[in-house]
Amino acid sequence: MYDELTAGDIQKMREELDERRCKLRPELLEEVKRTRAFGDLSENFEYKEAKRAKNRNDSRIRYLENMIKTAKVISDASAENEVGLFDLVEILPDGAAQSKTVRIVTTLRTDPLQGIISKESPVGRAIMGRRAGERVTVVLDANRSYGLTIVSITKSSDDGSIPIGSY
Repeated sequence: MYDELTAGDIQKMREELDERRCKLRPELLEEVKRTRAFGDLSENFEYKEAKRAKNRNDSRIRYLENMIKTAKVISDASAENEVGLFDLVEILPDGAAQSKTVRIVTTLRTDPLQGIISKESPVGRAIMGRRAGERVTVVLDANRSYGLTIVSITKSSDDGSIPIGSY
């Protein structure tokens, strides 16, 4: 399955990839060389840690390259009165006394603790393309679901402030 990402997501990944390849990788390789000279490698914690850091960086580079290569680029445009990507949406779950505001993003930028949720999450799937005032059902699995009402939609766009997540 391909990840659906915006052109902004791809650009952010390319910037991180360039930083990791051109700046971080040479620094980490130099650190591995420097710590290797400390002596006995079987007891050289600094060398082992430098290798771990280099391997984590190489792993992240492979991850970013694969994400860019396999991504399906989607538009973040939506109708003026419908929930779309990067919009702030005030929702009121059934039975709740207080509403909650969430922002809809691609899977690469989620941070649920900050109210930044994926369009592919159960809530994201339920409210994408819907209008203020609509009541929707959020399906968690075959046996569990709940309702919520979309109170309001504040249109927004990708301002670059939401970072791409680590894996």
